[in-house]
Amino acid sequence: MSGIQHFLFCRRQWALIHIEQQWQENYWTVDGRIMHENVHDSSFRTTRGDVITIRALRVHSNRLGVSGECDAVEFHADACGIKLAKTNGTWIPFPVEYKRGKPKEDIYDRAQLCAQAMCLEEMFCCSVKEGALYYGEPRRREIIKFTEELRNKVEKAFSEMHQLFKKGYTPKVTPKKACKSCSLSDKCLPELMNIQSVEDYMRTFL
Repeated sequence: MSGIQHFLFCRRQWALIHIEQQWQENYWTVDGRIMHENVHDSSFRTTRGDVITIRALRVHSNRLGVSGECDAVEFHADACGIKLAKTNGTWIPFPVEYKRGKPKEDIYDRAQLCAQAMCLEEMFCCSVKEGALYYGEPRRREIIKFTEELRNKVEKAFSEMHQLFKKGYTPKVTPKKACKSCSLSDKCLPELMNIQSVEDYMRTFL
């Protein structure tokens, strides 16, 4: 499920990781991995007032054809919520995703969080309207509303991901500024994307 963040950032990066099974670390990936290792303690469960927090909760969606793990899911007490085993009251899930760095203008992180919410909705038969992204640099949360527009983009992305995965196809991409900070730049070789193919060369020559 976390692959949607890779996919929306760069389809080629996603394919290299999830189809070709290639990976390479850099400072940013190591920093992010350390943050998630500190968060992903599946034995962690706390209750503070009207909020129950569970970390490393496994989630899935048969409709979307995805599965994964949430960094943390808070269950907020709500009269319109759902029952939880061995717990009194009713609760609404509220996913929380931890990210290094600071808030971004693009939708990559928001789409990943929305995908988690859509899985939680299917698993618990409830409505999840919002969640939060916690960023390491400002050390604060950004509340994310799960709009119909964002949900549609998530569904469209997963559909395309499934199609490419079945084909085993690694897309070509147009090199961009972000390529310089990608940990897979040495494997992707984005500068080669601008080189004319043999087919195009022969067509021009003839």
